[in-house]
Amino acid sequence: MIGMIWAQTPAGVIGQDNTIPWRVPEDTAHFKAVTMRHPVVMGRKTWDSLPERFRPLPGRRNIVVTRQQDWSADGAERAATLQDALQHTADLWVIGGSEIYRAAMPFADRLIVTEVDLDVGGQSLAPTITDDWTLTDDGDWQVSTHQCTRYRFRRYDRENRQR
Repeated sequence: MIGMIWAQTPAGVIGQDNTIPWRVPEDTAHFKAVTMRHPVVMGRKTWDSLPERFRPLPGRRNIVVTRQQDWSADGAERAATLQDALQHTADLWVIGGSEIYRAAMPFADRLIVTEVDLDVGGQSLAPTITDDWTLTDDGDWQVSTHQCTRYRFRRYDRENRQR
């Protein structure tokens, strides 16, 4: 299984200036529960955006895709390409950023998307979810304990992906 997980606004914004432009603690807890004990694949910019105290993400094998041949970080494994990262292991989660999501989309068979009901600007956008994906779980809207932001968890599955 190759899964992808992200949070986005209805307009598809996932980030602004290498940060997430909202705070929904329930989504952070959901992300942790879904990815715990699984390898996570991310781009170097996503790695850099993680607060130092959370690097590497604990309880997960952290694989960072970067073209920088001399890049290294404690607790992370470097992969030169996305294809290299995907070959490292089975049952993994791609966790960003937008370039990695777009490149990984043809190989994924599960998407976990948190929709955050906000209208914010941002230059990082979620990949397009095409008609070959089936919405298999459309969670109810919930209200975050932080600033009463509405959010919902959605799951998409696809049977035919690139191998």
